Amino acid sequence: MKAFRNFVVLGGAVLLTACAGMNAPTGRPELLIVGGDAKVSIDNGNFVLSAPGNDVVSIIDIGTDPLAPKIIANLPLMNSIFGPPTNLAITPDESLALVANSMDWQKDGQTWKSVPDNKLYVIDLKATPPAVIATIAVGKQPSGLSINRAGNLALITNRADNSISVLKISGKNVQLIDTVQIGEQVAHVAFTPDGKRALAAKFPTHKVAVLDVTGDKVTYNKQDIAVGPWPYNLDITPDGKLALTADNGAGGRSDGHVDTISVIDLEANPPRVIDKIVVSEAPEGFVISPTGKLAAAMLLNGNDAPTNAPFYNRNGKVVALKIDGKKVTRTNEVEVRGLPEGAVFSGDGKYLYVGNYIDRDITILRVDGDQLVNTGKSLQLPAHPASMRGRSH
Repeated sequence: MKAFRNFVVLGGAVLLTACAGMNAPTGRPELLIVGGDAKVSIDNGNFVLSAPGNDVVSIIDIGTDPLAPKIIANLPLMNSIFGPPTNLAITPDESLALVANSMDWQKDGQTWKSVPDNKLYVIDLKATPPAVIATIAVGKQPSGLSINRAGNLALITNRADNSISVLKISGKNVQLIDTVQIGEQVAHVAFTPDGKRALAAKFPTHKVAVLDVTGDKVTYNKQDIAVGPWPYNLDITPDGKLALTADNGAGGRSDGHVDTISVIDLEANPPRVIDKIVVSEAPEGFVISPTGKLAAAMLLNGNDAPTNAPFYNRNGKVVALKIDGKKVTRTNEVEVRGLPEGAVFSGDGKYLYVGNYIDRDITILRVDGDQLVNTGKSLQLPAHPASMRGRSH
């Protein structure tokens, strides 16, 4: 696997100027960021750990030409599949990216082992090329990460510490200001659109914690919502009325059984689950469109199982969910490639970009009404896409 030890820049300004004279698409640049893990592969259902040094965080422009995204830069930063595919985020103004590294690598005899890390990288996206400008120590095994709509506060779940780090963002300065103890492992966290609350997925206890946010003070008053088994990921609709959780069911691996999406009514007092949607096996990556009309669940679909398992499948699936008020319905499913993890809707909600871990590429899906359609277009990546996020909305 080729090592990417230096920045790789694809001449953004020159490329745009040249394309303009060729009547190529000239939309406004829009960024997504991918955490690439080059040291963990999957062989017959087993994770194979190899030497570190080739991981890559890729910054990609999906706005200029949505069907032909371009890698703007590859940064040689360690990243890991051992955590939800949400350990990074981009500020609403696309000036900064925050990237947490969940696991560090240590030599273990003749092999390697993973141990919890605590690093958060701050990337200046306006620099040419984008560059790391700070490294911050947070909690152990930082995993789910979200930035509020105002762009001045971030939350990071620390899976090995059973806590959530609170970070204040002011211009290019990012500072750890508090740590909220949850007392149980938390996989991901998301702000409500008004920034006054946040929801955290309590993975092993099958609950969602409700956090209160006042200014930059975040508190947990032990208010929980019972959801489906093993909530690994969650997202909130742009109007703040609903939250949806991806209930993994098998604790992070495929097991052949169907699993659900839990629908939480955030306008109820207290918030509560009002429906559960069967989406087939092991939803892990999950995202709601900026339009609020569609959601997508990435299904492991047996990709991580032994090849002789009765539920093994080489390719993964993406399930589309229509959101109409507080009614959520399953519409269609689309086959993608091996082990879909992260996913990002374009800012206008017209496209969905899905990272396929096994195949080291991104599948581009098109939104057609309330369904998803595979465009047949893809983008090859320098490492396995363990995580993907776009601009925070």
